[in-house]
Amino acid sequence: MPETTAASSPEGASLGIDAADAVDRLVEDAVALATRWINLAAADETRGERALGDRLARLVADPDGVAFTMRFVDRVARHRDDRAAARELACLVAAGELPGFLGPFDRLALRIGARLAPLLPSLVIPLARRRMRGMVGHLVVDAEPEKRRAHHAERRSGGFALNVNLLGEAVLGDREAERRFEETLRLIEDPEVDYVSIKVSAIASQINLWAFDHTLGRIKDRLRVLYRRASDTSPPTFVNLDMEEYRDLELTIRAFTELLDESDLSGLEAGIVLQAYLPDSFDALRRLTEWAQRRRATGGAEIKVRLVKGANLAMERVEAEVHGWAQAPYTTKAEVDANYKRCVDWALRPGHADAVRIGLASHNLFDVAWTHLLAEQRGVADRIEFEMLQGMAPAQARSVRDASDGLLLYTPIVGRADFDVAISYLFRRLEENAAPENFLHHLFTLRPGTPEFAEQADRFRESVTMRWAVGTAPRRGAELVEVPEIGFANQPDTDPSMASTRTWLASLSDRRPAPTATSATTSVAEIEATVAGVRAAQVAWSARSASERRQVLRRVADELMARHDDLLVTMAHEAGKTLPEADPEVSEAVDFARWYAERCLELERVAAAEFTPLGVVAVVPPWNFPVAIPCGGVVAALAAGNGVVFKPASRTRRCAEIVAEACWAAGVPTDLLRFVHTADADVKRRLVTTADGVILTGGVETADLFRSWRPDLRLFAETSGKNALVVTPSADLDLAAADLVRSAFCHQGQKCSAASLGILVDSVANDEQFLRQVVDAAASLVVGPATDPATTFGPLIGPATGKLADALTTLAPGEHWLLEPRRLDDEGRCWTPGIKAGVASGSAFHHTECFGPVLGLMAAPDLDAAIDLQNAVDYGLTGGIHTLDPAQVDHWLERVEVGNAYVNRPITGAIVRRQPFGGWKRSSIGPGAKAGGYDYLLQLGTWRPIGVAADLAGHVSDDDRWWAEHYGVGHDPSGLSCEANVLRYRPHPDVIVRIGDGATDAEVARVLAAARRCGIKPRVSRMADEDDAAFAASLSDHRFGRIRVVGTLADDVRRAAIAAEVDLVDEAVTASGRLELRWYLREQAISRTLHRFGNLVGAEGG
Repeated sequence: MPETTAASSPEGASLGIDAADAVDRLVEDAVALATRWINLAAADETRGERALGDRLARLVADPDGVAFTMRFVDRVARHRDDRAAARELACLVAAGELPGFLGPFDRLALRIGARLAPLLPSLVIPLARRRMRGMVGHLVVDAEPEKRRAHHAERRSGGFALNVNLLGEAVLGDREAERRFEETLRLIEDPEVDYVSIKVSAIASQINLWAFDHTLGRIKDRLRVLYRRASDTSPPTFVNLDMEEYRDLELTIRAFTELLDESDLSGLEAGIVLQAYLPDSFDALRRLTEWAQRRRATGGAEIKVRLVKGANLAMERVEAEVHGWAQAPYTTKAEVDANYKRCVDWALRPGHADAVRIGLASHNLFDVAWTHLLAEQRGVADRIEFEMLQGMAPAQARSVRDASDGLLLYTPIVGRADFDVAISYLFRRLEENAAPENFLHHLFTLRPGTPEFAEQADRFRESVTMRWAVGTAPRRGAELVEVPEIGFANQPDTDPSMASTRTWLASLSDRRPAPTATSATTSVAEIEATVAGVRAAQVAWSARSASERRQVLRRVADELMARHDDLLVTMAHEAGKTLPEADPEVSEAVDFARWYAERCLELERVAAAEFTPLGVVAVVPPWNFPVAIPCGGVVAALAAGNGVVFKPASRTRRCAEIVAEACWAAGVPTDLLRFVHTADADVKRRLVTTADGVILTGGVETADLFRSWRPDLRLFAETSGKNALVVTPSADLDLAAADLVRSAFCHQGQKCSAASLGILVDSVANDEQFLRQVVDAAASLVVGPATDPATTFGPLIGPATGKLADALTTLAPGEHWLLEPRRLDDEGRCWTPGIKAGVASGSAFHHTECFGPVLGLMAAPDLDAAIDLQNAVDYGLTGGIHTLDPAQVDHWLERVEVGNAYVNRPITGAIVRRQPFGGWKRSSIGPGAKAGGYDYLLQLGTWRPIGVAADLAGHVSDDDRWWAEHYGVGHDPSGLSCEANVLRYRPHPDVIVRIGDGATDAEVARVLAAARRCGIKPRVSRMADEDDAAFAASLSDHRFGRIRVVGTLADDVRRAAIAAEVDLVDEAVTASGRLELRWYLREQAISRTLHRFGNLVGAEGG
């Protein structure tokens, strides 16, 4: 933070701030007043309050204690399943020493409870929850009317007012939003309640900032009813709009100001929260003040602005890190504190305070004292109201109450049956207490005359001095995350919360895509000439150095970004992609270009082997990812030195053509990359059979067709998936419900990675709240055209037919609809989501990829049974698990048969390098290297041994080095703090080494040594012992296995391997460990959430 004072700050001067302002002279008086309050509180503190404070002090001073408490709250007290909670309690207590902040009684009770819980869960766990409620009851109040009113009366009699905040289950859909809305209305109408805080996300589901005006309208419709009901009570109930995430700032301010400008609400006094940890908050305060003054001048009521420092910092950091954005809040606590003082200083000026009352929400007694003295000095003491958290440091709250003639207590209320939903609130409170830079961390032990007190006082003094020096520019807009010139970083996504984004989106609203410019290829002769021309141009391209190709591909990324708008518009019209789906796809395409640009350099650096490009590669992409997947295939082939014939899906020709145009504009020769489209089956077949390799993303049936045309085809195919998300009783079921719906229905389920199955373990299968949330979230998706920003569920790419039509319209025995899909048009493209329960093991829906908006729910008695169901399908593309039990996570990761595994997050949305993409079993055909991973380019050419290593000597040391540095270790190059993204290599479970004619003893020894290094004991088949016919007949027992060929291989064996779905590796044997070890391994990308509500403490199981 710059060393600037109020006297020298240009911003302070521009606001008329007097350098000799007496504000600064109040600092020492404030320190003295805070000292007095602390001493008064210490003398006034009851024995119970002192015991509670001592316990909290021990807790926040003990990192292990904070972690234990968070785990207990999250994994035991939160559970709706007593048996699962009992297992968690036993594991938690057995994991180590109990924290010291617990008293002897609680430690003894925990040890006894942990032993008894697995035997008597229905007795022990309710007692544990009751004890937990007793320990945190001072923070969260029972919402049952009699208990709430009794609490209200008690606090009122003590001279306190209450700001009531209704907590409830996560609002995932319209039904729960309506329930919370009605409960809020009842609170407003309750004569005992005079102040209610609400969040817009609690009364309106599916907040979509890509459709800002539509979302704003929905929120205003809800708030208008609340405000009118509040206005009708006598006296009017005060309604305060809480602020949540940064994304909500503009939405909340607009809803607040526009509604209160309406004629029938102009006389209503209401409030809004501003968070000082956002640099944007000061300008927002000025804006609100200027608006309030205009409103007052026309006879309207005043407003109240509640100033808080912000309680969502952890999640703001997560949001920024995951998307590649600058963190919206300040990066230091000193800046937050200084901005808080700036807001107070500005707001408490007589010319500003006449229309705006201030609620100062803080437990920092230095801040409170300074604000109290400042308001008195300026004669605006009646324009400030001090607020503290219910149950936090009550003796200090009484000291402030007495000095300021009252105090408002922020009081969260929750139903007894819904206590688990208070977890996120408690996490934030624990986080605030545990963070050393927060005043609350020191609140319970702060004593005048101690070094700790002096440190806090000095921090306070600095914040007053620096209040006009800290920046006010929004960090998200001012501090863009730059992509490096050298090396790789993911392209940041577009932030829909930015004003600039809203302006940009408005400019796209009337645009339509250009038509495809390239003429169709109509004859076999024409495609043969195209392939021949590309083959001729490829010679010069492959002669370029890797660094030259790298520069061209980096320019491709730039050209793609220059066409960002065209790509979004075209995806919406051609592919039915909504904005939230289309925008990250452009980022992914850009990432592919930059990533393969960097990876191509390795092709010239592999020891003991020389790389030769394949020649001409045909890229045959799908329609569902019409930009990213085509781009990935094209730039990978180019990076490896190949020429490309690019044949797009017929439904998304223009999307693909824009990708080709970006490549040409970047310097890729037009005769090297040819864009062709055709409806002629013979032309398609000729392209596939004349190309030197084919990169395919599509159905497994298409891959089979291609290989039936040419058995020796070098095919690199990512095919189908039948993906499942497992949910155990140890999951955060709110989060699991949201992620299951998102995984199943994003892009209408038209993703090979989409969740087609939800496998619900034990009690989850009958958990009414969980099932209700899943149905509510899915039913609340906004169905409409993809060109409408408000749409979250667009039309299918074409009419539902075949397997998808059956899935949408029929039920197998034992199945029933939780949410029956409805066809909304005659054509059969517009449907609502469908959810069927009772899907049986082995049923058609269990095994069939439907590729559309149908989710099937299966029940499993335990985790192993769930994994068996997940692994029983032929595919192994993506899969997920939701559980907070680290042992369950580890067990699942050890057993699950998928290429991309996701823990406590959605199972779609793989990001280049972060989560390289590709599956196992029937989901991958060919060498199996993951797109966007380290190994993908290695397969797009041939390798031959060179130099002294041509005799294969020296392979042992090279194998050991590559095993130690690459294949035998996990890789997480993204290095996110909130999410682990580990690429690891797993031993292939079924490898055959086929030794044919021409194989040398050295080659055989080298191959078997590589297998041993990978922990593989392959079946060895020698031509001399097992002829081709016998070997081919044996392959049906090795489905999804892999054959490492040494020597020659007969065409009949090749065909048999294709029929048996066994991969063939028919590559030269080299001494390179980099090249040879990969044939005995399978890549697996694991993406694992590491935080709970943004907090990393105690979240290792997540």
